[in-house]
Amino acid sequence: MWGKLLWASSTLPGSVHDIKAARTHGIIDALTEAGLACWADKGYRGAGGTVRVPFRGRWDRLSTGQRAVNAAHARIRTLGQQAGRRIARGIG
Repeated sequence: MWGKLLWASSTLPGSVHDIKAARTHGIIDALTEAGLACWADKGYRGAGGTVRVPFRGRWDRLSTGQRAVNAAHARIRTLGQQAGRRIARGIG
């Protein structure tokens, strides 16, 4: 129902941006090598590999198709966010 944890690693200082942490731990390369798509937030723009980010821009300036993609992207990411919260709370 909630998916499967694919990666856990040591922590880095809080000032380290998520994309740098992902690169440091080799997560982006590992996802790419495994052929696994990853739906990330706009902070991962330029990550490459199989990392997918939403279209950039104001909602009212996006095309209908781009809006639909961003909405679907948000729904997919919500599942991951929920799973992460459950793990953090120790109930996952």
